[in-house]
Amino acid sequence: MPADTVKLMSDTPTVPSSAVAAAGLTGGFLAGRLTGRRDLAGALFAAAGAWCALEWYRASGPTAAVGLSALYAAAMGSSHPLAKRIGPWPSVLAVTALTAATAELVTRTITR
Repeated sequence: MPADTVKLMSDTPTVPSSAVAAAGLTGGFLAGRLTGRRDLAGALFAAAGAWCALEWYRASGPTAAVGLSALYAAAMGSSHPLAKRIGPWPSVLAVTALTAATAELVTRTITR
């Protein structure tokens, strides 16, 4: 294999950041729901968010990373009042879909 091919392969993430963001939002909610421990839910949410922020910065630069990180945090925050209107799972799934789709769109269109 040529050296530049190996470098390209090593720079490519094995897991899409949109999938990790989705796992952080839904997994955090599920962990909190199943265990009753908000700290565990928050830790899972934060760990996924930190990984995503680093990946978004690497792939698309600081502006995209800040914007997507803000969206990720806003999704979690807005899911709470939305849950009062449409229910907890529909709320989590709606904000997760919006966040994952936006992350996918941004990382595919804005590259470093």
